[in-house]
This record gives sequence, C-alpha cells and structure tokens, in this order.
Amino acid sequence: MNANDDQAAQLTWVKSSYSAGDGGQCVEVADAGSVVLIRDSKRPDVAILNVPSAQWTAFVRMAADA
Repeated sequence: MNANDDQAAQLTWVKSSYSAGDGGQCVEVADAGSVVLIRDSKRPDVAILNVPSAQWTAFVRMAADA
C-alpha cells in the first residue's frame, strides 16, 4: 500500500444511490478537495479516477437534467 492508497483509505467514500447492494455495477466517489475520486465499489483497490471538481459538478448537473 503506497501513500496514495493511505490517503484514499482515509476519505469518506459514497456509493451510488442507484446501488441496490445486489452485486450490480456500482461506483463510489470521494471529495478530495480540488478533485473528486471515483472507484469501482467491488474492486476499490484496482484503480481510482481523478476528476477535477468543476468537471465533476458539471457532469452531475448534466446527468440530473437527463
């Protein structure tokens, strides 16, 4: 486990509200200040995407309008 893994472990991860807990496709997000981190909830140790906060906010607004 490296320093980034330690930092990610200390964040508050939020699972998608569409997750039914039945093993379906799920993502988790965490606010890390200037970026939002996104990971697969079933495989959280494999990869974490970093998205600038402004772009994440724009994406969420767009998705809410769809």
